[in-house]
Amino acid sequence: MSRCPGPSYQDILDGDAAQAPAILRETGDADLGADDLPIDVYLSADYHRREVEGLWRKVWQIAGRVEDVERPGDSFVYDIGDDSLIILRTQSGELRAYHNACLHRGTRLRDEPGRLERIRCPFHGFTWSLDGDLSDVPCRWDFPKLEEEGFRLPEARVDTWGGFVFVNLDVNGGSLSDYLEDLPRHFEHWPLDRRAVAARVERRVECNWKIAIEAFIETYHIVGVHAANLPFFGDANSQYDVWTHGRHYDRMLNASGTPSPHVSKDLTDQRIIDIAARFGMVDPGTRVPEGATARTVMVAASRQRMQDTLGLDTEGVSDAEVQDVIQYSLFPNVVLFGGLGSPLFYRARPDGNDPNACLFEVMLLVPLPPGAEPPPPAPRRFLEPHENWSDVPELSYFGPVLDEDQEIMPRVQRGLRSSRKRTVTLGRYQESRIRHFRQTLETYVPR
Repeated sequence: MSRCPGPSYQDILDGDAAQAPAILRETGDADLGADDLPIDVYLSADYHRREVEGLWRKVWQIAGRVEDVERPGDSFVYDIGDDSLIILRTQSGELRAYHNACLHRGTRLRDEPGRLERIRCPFHGFTWSLDGDLSDVPCRWDFPKLEEEGFRLPEARVDTWGGFVFVNLDVNGGSLSDYLEDLPRHFEHWPLDRRAVAARVERRVECNWKIAIEAFIETYHIVGVHAANLPFFGDANSQYDVWTHGRHYDRMLNASGTPSPHVSKDLTDQRIIDIAARFGMVDPGTRVPEGATARTVMVAASRQRMQDTLGLDTEGVSDAEVQDVIQYSLFPNVVLFGGLGSPLFYRARPDGNDPNACLFEVMLLVPLPPGAEPPPPAPRRFLEPHENWSDVPELSYFGPVLDEDQEIMPRVQRGLRSSRKRTVTLGRYQESRIRHFRQTLETYVPR
């Protein structure tokens, strides 16, 4: 496969890869499939309906964080398409996921998160315990044939991994462990359940949920959307890994602190650092010592920042884990980051039954020092249409980057609607993860 001219990701590591976990050097090879893929999956209301039935009602999917249901009685609501679940922790400490509809006349039981002692229908007062048992029926005498056992709240399956709460509406499907395949092994060095939720922001975006996910699983768009980052981000040097044994996950590695092959080769290390300082990557006025490079200076600054702000000792941790983007996607709709330098999480899901809109969520999951107690999680914030990601100070320098992505995603959706070419054409290497994503989607929702 051809790549853009310039050093590979491995070359950029400059020997540091020998200190990194072996998993960072593992590569895969999988059938890349077709280059031209149909666009109806982003536009069609009929496809969305089949997607709800064949995908969202079949797969394991992240509904929230364990912190959302840490104590007995804690609850939150998870909506996907027309389906809705109340996820809660019982008094005995179990996690449950109940379908969010009264068994009397179908009223939606809950809309908001909160602490519960019971689940009570707001219409007629039918009430269930946190264990799902019917506990009260007003005018019980008027329902002589009602049997309590038949009025238990129906459940979806629920499980946890990496500090996330997963749900599956298919009671007959496989286990979460089987669904995750080999992904947990990749995160043994970066346990996601040892993270603090430093920011949690969601907004409605006027594009299909797949457009949102695909926007973040390649760096090919950096030259068009984030061109100001090119002096210190090796976009076209990225490594993309798709494995034949991994249907539900894949990976990319992006080098930071080295210039893109798209910029001038005359760019000096000092010039790179001066530009990086504008983005908060290093302190203003930082100088590149003799014999050093922009990358080594940025790595040292990142290590110092993690020590000062998070109390993390990064001795023995590879430069790649400290500085670079180590990113995984988990099918269908989640982007997870390994390493320490980009503690991000992305999730996109349909906004109801509108194929032209999605709910897009960003979290900052910062690593905790060994033995440290996590602080209270940051409150969830929903952005209004007039607000920007950069209006959220907790997102730090990620906010302006997300604003640039936010601008382009609806343009993709609008462009697809007006397109006379009924396919998208993918690059063979840099967009291989999108192809892998579409191949897996096809197994759940055949066209």
